[in-house]
Parts: sequence; structure tokens; C-alpha cells
Amino acid sequence: MGFSLKFHYCLLSVMVLLPALCYSQDYFVRSRATYYGSPDCLGTPSGACGFGEYGRTVNDANVAGVSRLYKNGTGCGACYQVRCTNPQLCTNNGVNMVVTDYGEGDNTDFILSPRAYARMARPDTAAELFAYGVVDVEYQRIPCRYSGYKLQFKVHEHSRYPSYLAIVILYQAGKNEILAVDIWQEDYKEWIGMRKAYGAVFDMANPPLGAVSLRFQVSGSAGLTWVQAPNIIPSDWKAGVAYESDIQLD
Repeated sequence: MGFSLKFHYCLLSVMVLLPALCYSQDYFVRSRATYYGSPDCLGTPSGACGFGEYGRTVNDANVAGVSRLYKNGTGCGACYQVRCTNPQLCTNNGVNMVVTDYGEGDNTDFILSPRAYARMARPDTAAELFAYGVVDVEYQRIPCRYSGYKLQFKVHEHSRYPSYLAIVILYQAGKNEILAVDIWQEDYKEWIGMRKAYGAVFDMANPPLGAVSLRFQVSGSAGLTWVQAPNIIPSDWKAGVAYESDIQLD
């Protein structure tokens, strides 16, 4: 009986702790990483997350395409610390990068921008690291930090005023994932869900006229929460323009 009680207690403890461990991921996971070609060593503006130019330059262009961690676009904007496991070539800190694209490699979780891949190397070993092409790494989820920036709501370039509105949320700080976006329909006094178009892009045909109020569902350390952004996009919104909010996710 004593053994049985101890067994059930241990099993219960594991079951209680497992969701917290899986979410926080305060540990390193072993994987592999490679890099993609880029003429300027930066990211790509045509990444699957739909970030555009932001996806090319954000985080000093320390960005990556991912496969399993893409999560049908929910993983876009997440930050990870990635370090290669060869101590002769790589530093202990590795690189802190942002997910901006989807990409599959040779059993890899990360296809890094050339700048991010080189950031893993020790001084004067980057050329040798690039020669490997694919390296063993370990990674962990970390909070995103954007000094001087608050959450921005960008009207995607494919939007057409006033009949089609697509948005993407930029500078998503902390260890958060954005699951859904609603738009306020003033005529009916209710929130209407926007469609998840692809990546981090949400859209709606024939959006309400006037200033646009949004709310978005966040999965983070506080669980599932809705955050409102009243009148965040002006009535005369323009495609390609990012509108800054007073919202700072932690």
C-alpha cells in the first residue's frame, strides 16, 4: 500500500508539473540547425509568417525559419536561444533569434539567417561553422525583448481599402502566442472573429467602416487572456502602414 501511494503521488506530481514544464520550456532541447542563402546575410521579406520587411531586419536580422515550432503560424514571432554543441567552434550563449518563416531542412528545427548562424560561432570560427552546413544544437524558448517598441498593428500590403483588411501584429514581447484576433462591429455591438489567413496574418473582407478596434487572444504565462486595442487603426487606414499601440506584452 505504501508503495502504491508513493507511486500515485509521484505520477500525480508529474502530471501537475508537466503542463508548466511544457509551456515554460526552461530547459534546452537537442536538435539540428542549418542556414539559408541570403545576399546581405539578413532575413527574407517573403517569409511564411507574413511579416514582410520586418521579418528581414527584426532583432538585427537574427531570425529563422522553423518547422515543428511553426505551429501553423502560431509560433511566428517566438524567440529562442539556439547554441551549437561543438565547443571548439561555438560559444556557450549562441544566438537569440526570432521565428519569421517556415522551413524544413535535414532533420533540423531551425534554418537560420546567415547572420544568426554566424552569431553562434566563436571569434574567427564562422567560416568553419558555415562549412559544416548542418550542426547539432540545443535550444530553449526565451522571452522576446524589444527595447523602445510597443505592440504594433500593421495593415498588410495585400489589404485593399476599404473592402479587404489584413493585419499582422509586430513586436510581440515576452513568451506569448497570439491565437485569435476579433474586430468590433459597432452596428451589432459585438466582436467578430477575423480569419487566420496564414502565418501571423489575420484578415476580413468588408471590414467595418470607421476606426478599427481589435482584441486578440494571448496564450502566455497568465494563461489565455483577451487584450483590447480600441480604435488602434484609423478610419483611413493604408496598406503597408504599421500603427503603434500603448500595449506591451510581458
